[in-house]
Amino acid sequence: MKSAPLKSAPPLSAELKTLWQMARGAADGASHAERLERFYRPQAGHYDRFRERLLHGRGEMIGLLAPPDGAVVVELGAGTGRNAGYFGERLAHFETIELVDLCPALLEQARLRWADEPRVRIIEADATHYRPAKPADRVYFSYALTMMPQWRQALDNALDMLKPGGLLGVVDFDLPRGDHLAERCACEFWRRWFAHDGVHLDSAHIEQLQALTEPVTLRESSAGVPYLPGLRMPYYIYVGRKPAIPAR
Repeated sequence: MKSAPLKSAPPLSAELKTLWQMARGAADGASHAERLERFYRPQAGHYDRFRERLLHGRGEMIGLLAPPDGAVVVELGAGTGRNAGYFGERLAHFETIELVDLCPALLEQARLRWADEPRVRIIEADATHYRPAKPADRVYFSYALTMMPQWRQALDNALDMLKPGGLLGVVDFDLPRGDHLAERCACEFWRRWFAHDGVHLDSAHIEQLQALTEPVTLRESSAGVPYLPGLRMPYYIYVGRKPAIPAR
C-alpha cells in the first residue's frame, strides 16, 4: 500500500523556504487553527522534505501499534498524512484510518497523498473533541501533543475514543533529564528554541501518559538536528494500553 507521490519544490529551494518560515517563528492569529494555517500555508507543499530529517522515531512508534485486521485507527494532529504511510501494506487490512488535523493547508497535502485510498479519511477537526463513528482500536499522536495548547484534553479525548484494551501511541520531542547544570541549560535552550515555532515542550506529557494508560513501551532517545551540528535533540516513544477501568 503506497501513498501517492506529491510534487515538491527543488531540494535547496524547499529547505530555504522551510528554514525561513521557522526563523520567522509562530504566526499570529485569533485561534490556534488560524495560527497553524498562517504558519504552515507557505511551507505546506514541501513540509515533509525537511521533517524527514527532524522528526525521528515515527516509524518505530507506528510499528509498535500493530493494529489488528479490521482496525479503526485514528491519528490526531495528522498534518500532511505522511505518518500513515509507515503502516505500509498493513493499511489495506484496516477498516478505516482517520487523519485528523486543524490546518487546511496541511490537510490539502494529505488529500492529495491519499486520494486513491478509500480507507483513509481526511478530517478537519479539533483533537480535543473529535470522535470517530466507531470506537478506535488504535489512536496516536506524532509530534503533535507539543503543538496542542490543550494537550491534556486531547489526551483525555484520545483515551475516550479508544476501546478498552486499545493502544495509545505518542512520539514527540522530549526534555533532557537530570538536575545538573548542563541538563538544566539544555532544557532551557530546547524550550526556547521550540517555543519560537509554537512547539511547547513539557515533561508532564510522559507523566500524564503513564497515569492514564498501562505502559507498554517507553523509549527515550536523541538525534541530530538539521543544520545544527553537534546538538542532539531528545525525543520519546510511548505506547500505552487503555485499561478496562479508566485510570482517571
